[in-house]
Amino acid sequence: MERPQLMTLTDAAAERVKKLMAMSDEPVLGVRVGVTQQGCSGMSYKMEYAEDERPGEEIIEDKGVKVFVEPTATMFLIGSEMDWLEDKLESRFVFNNPNAKGTCGCGESFHV
Repeated sequence: MERPQLMTLTDAAAERVKKLMAMSDEPVLGVRVGVTQQGCSGMSYKMEYAEDERPGEEIIEDKGVKVFVEPTATMFLIGSEMDWLEDKLESRFVFNNPNAKGTCGCGESFHV
């Protein structure tokens, strides 16, 4: 039986990743996603350009883009959907994460 994909991307997220990759000064393979201990709820998502593949990373290929998931973030992101939201006040990536048990008031951090 095939294992379900660790994380998926919405069409909007995939398009935004493609645009970011096109704007990079250096060649990139995709984006890297991780989590870090910070924020008022305990953990925050972090993203950066992925210029290389690192040992132990899970590679998600979805809608024509690659997302490299840091090994320490895997258990916190299982089943998540990465989305890109844009409105009059802000634009940002958001993670619809079934593992998050709560978030802070500003939505910048979460806990499991």
